[in-house]
Amino acid sequence: MSDYAIKVTNLNKVYKLYDKPTLRFKEALSITKKQYHKDFVALNDISFEIKKGEMLGIIGKNGAGKSTVLKIITGVLTPTSGKVEINGKISALLELGAGFNPEYTGLENVYLNGTMIGFTREEMDNKIDDIISFADIGDFINQPVKTYSSGMFARLAFAVAINVEPDILIVDEALSVGDVFFQAKCYKKLEDLKNSGKTILFVTHDMGSVMKYCNRAIIFNHGSIVAEGEPADMIDIYKKILVGQFDGEQKENDVADNEAVSSDVDALINKETPTEMMDNAKKKKQQNIINWKEYMLINPNSQIYGDKRAEIIDFGIFDDEGQVTNTVYKFKDFSLKMKIKFNETIENPIFAFSFKDIKGTELTGTNTIIEKVDTGTVKKGQVVEIEFKQNMILQGGQYLLLLGCTGYEKDNLVVYNRLYDICCVNVISDRTTVGYFDMNSKVTYNK
Repeated sequence: MSDYAIKVTNLNKVYKLYDKPTLRFKEALSITKKQYHKDFVALNDISFEIKKGEMLGIIGKNGAGKSTVLKIITGVLTPTSGKVEINGKISALLELGAGFNPEYTGLENVYLNGTMIGFTREEMDNKIDDIISFADIGDFINQPVKTYSSGMFARLAFAVAINVEPDILIVDEALSVGDVFFQAKCYKKLEDLKNSGKTILFVTHDMGSVMKYCNRAIIFNHGSIVAEGEPADMIDIYKKILVGQFDGEQKENDVADNEAVSSDVDALINKETPTEMMDNAKKKKQQNIINWKEYMLINPNSQIYGDKRAEIIDFGIFDDEGQVTNTVYKFKDFSLKMKIKFNETIENPIFAFSFKDIKGTELTGTNTIIEKVDTGTVKKGQVVEIEFKQNMILQGGQYLLLLGCTGYEKDNLVVYNRLYDICCVNVISDRTTVGYFDMNSKVTYNK
């Protein structure tokens, strides 16, 4: 008996793209077989296996091919070439409520979905109480689903998918729906399924969940698998992909390898291992980056204003190893750096930063006045660099960064340059406490 639940071999998916709908018919009717389309490669020679009882995370940017491969695995799409082997019964949450008939009641849709999965009416009778209890939508279970709110719709769809006792559960970004209490219940159910030995294929942008739940992770990029392995290692690579450093990382390795080979004598003299030499080469390359912000996830809808007498020309987040990144691990030290060019001579400029959540609530921040830093007089043409060092205690999630350079002139606050919501910062955590911050409590229990 095979020990894998899913085996994907040399999978390819190519779409034909036409500039106009009429060109599709023109190509079909062409006597000379002239092509009027362009090929778009959504998946390029994808191969991987998922062992029974394993929870595999698939991560990657939007458009990387994650959802396409899931739809092929579940039979929603047909591959251009390659094959997929499945051992077990699949329940999938690709698009919540896919297959629901809006005219049917919630109860009727539960039985309909059960039939589609392969259960008899009698088998669904045994599961119906658990499904209704998990969905917790009250009497609406007997109303047409077209009358449901999006939250109720999501609750019912998720309840059906996870309570039909699948051998393999496929989840594509479905845990971000509903209120916080429903999400907590979903994650608890997911953990129960994992502990019971079910196979789970999990696609998400939540790196904290990948770290906490997954045994292994695969990174998709531009329709190909670029890496697979331990979740922590894959998250580090994904961080580089997000900020456009992954290709450069390969070149860094080449540079580091060359330096290691050509400097064997120096390594012996300094007692520096090849690994240390490679790490030092990487750090040196990072330090020589001219524009930090090129490696940050810039918000295209940021608000930038001020009289520009002083201008923030560069900024970056640096992790505890000094690498430019938009991702920080909770409880790790990190730095925020800014470069400011002064177009006029200014006395006692104020430099500031703060973090907001995605709802717009300002959570934390500081400035050079609060920190009692005397910035003095900065002359016209000068470029200064400011660094804020701190420990990350925000909960895992996504936050927006605000940067500012201001000052007081005759008791009036003057804004020289402010960058509101300029970039996204990802905080990765394998645990989440209550509220915005984690006080890193240490518990002592005596019995």
